Amino acid sequence: MKKILRIILFVLLGLIVVGTFAFLWNKSQPKKVVYEIVTADTGDVENTSVATGKVSPRDEILIKPQISGIVSEVMKEAGDFVKVGDIIATVKVIPEVSQLNSAESRVNVAQINLAQVNAEHERQKQLFEKGVIAKEEMDKSDTDYKKAIEELENSKDNLDIVKTGISKKTAQYSNTQIRSTITGMILDVPIKAGNSVIQANTFNDGTTIATVANMNDMIFIGKIDETEVGRVHTGMPIKLSVGAIENKKFDATLEYIAPKGVEENGAILFEIKAAARIPDTVVIRAGYSANAEIVLAKIEKVLTIPESTVTFNNDSAFVYVLKDTTDHKQVFDKKHIMVGLSDGIKVEVKSGLSKGDKIRGNEISDNPKAEAPKQ
Repeated sequence: MKKILRIILFVLLGLIVVGTFAFLWNKSQPKKVVYEIVTADTGDVENTSVATGKVSPRDEILIKPQISGIVSEVMKEAGDFVKVGDIIATVKVIPEVSQLNSAESRVNVAQINLAQVNAEHERQKQLFEKGVIAKEEMDKSDTDYKKAIEELENSKDNLDIVKTGISKKTAQYSNTQIRSTITGMILDVPIKAGNSVIQANTFNDGTTIATVANMNDMIFIGKIDETEVGRVHTGMPIKLSVGAIENKKFDATLEYIAPKGVEENGAILFEIKAAARIPDTVVIRAGYSANAEIVLAKIEKVLTIPESTVTFNNDSAFVYVLKDTTDHKQVFDKKHIMVGLSDGIKVEVKSGLSKGDKIRGNEISDNPKAEAPKQ
C-alpha cells in the first residue's frame, strides 16, 4: 500500500513540474498581435481653426432724446419692428421757471408793441387815403404792422415750446416725440413711463430710450489665438455653428482682423469679425454664442490615410503595408511615404502609396485564434 502511495506521489509531483515548465514556456512565447487593416483611398482634407465668440447685429443704434423731461408714454417694446420715423416714446417737458417767465414776458411785450403799431398803421392808412402821405410811407407802415404780428406769433410759439416742448408750426418735428432713426428691430427699451430723461450734451451721453438694430445684417465677433492669426486673412470662408441652433451651419466671410492683440489668461488673442449669411427662415437673436470654423487650407480628391497609421522618425514618415496573411499571421513591409496636408485625423499622401494599398492600423487583438480582420 505504501509503495502505491509513493508511486502516486511521484506521479503528481512529475505532473506539477511538467505543468510548470509548460506554463513558463507558453508565457515566454511572443504574442501574436492582430492589427486593423486600413485601405488608402481618395478624399478631401481640410485644415481648420476654431474661434469662439457670438453673433450680433453689425450696428446697434442707441436712440436718445433731444430734450430733457419725463417719459409720458412708451409706444414700443423689445422685439417690435420699427421703420425710420416711427415714434418709440413721448417725453413731457418740465419747463424751467426762468425760461417760462421770460417767454411769457416776451408775449406781453409783443402784444403791447402790436397794439402800438396797429394804431400807427390805422392813422397812416387814413392819411394815405386823403393823399397826405406818399405810398412809400404807407408801405413802410404795412411792413411794420406785419412784423409786429409775426413777432407776436413767434413769442406765442416760443411760450408753447417752453411749456410743452411743441408748437403748432413744428408739431411734426417735435423733440418730445422720440423717433427711430433706422429701420430694424428694437432690442431693448430700458426706460418706462415716468422715468426722467436728459438730452445728450457736452457733459453727458444722454439717456438711452431704446436700442435698435438691423437683424438682417449679422456679424460674428470672436477671438483667435496669436499662433494662428498669421495664417488667416480677410476674405477667407468661415462656417458658423450657433449654439442655440443644432445641426445647422451658416456661411460667413472674414472681413476684419484686429491689428492689436489683447492678453487674456496669459494668452494673446486678436479680435475677428465675419459677415454672416443667415437665411430668412432662421431666427437669430443678438448675442447667441457661436463657433467659427476657419478653413486655413483645403485640398480635394487626394490620396488619404488615417494619420494614426503613420510612423514619424525625424523628418521621415513610414507606414507598414500588408504583404500577406496566412494562418491569422499578418506580414507587413515598412515603406517610406511623403505626407502633405493634415487635419489631425486624415493626412494627404503625396507619394509612396497607391489607391487601394492596405496598411497596418491600430492593434485590435492579441489572441492568435482571433478572426482575421476584414480587408
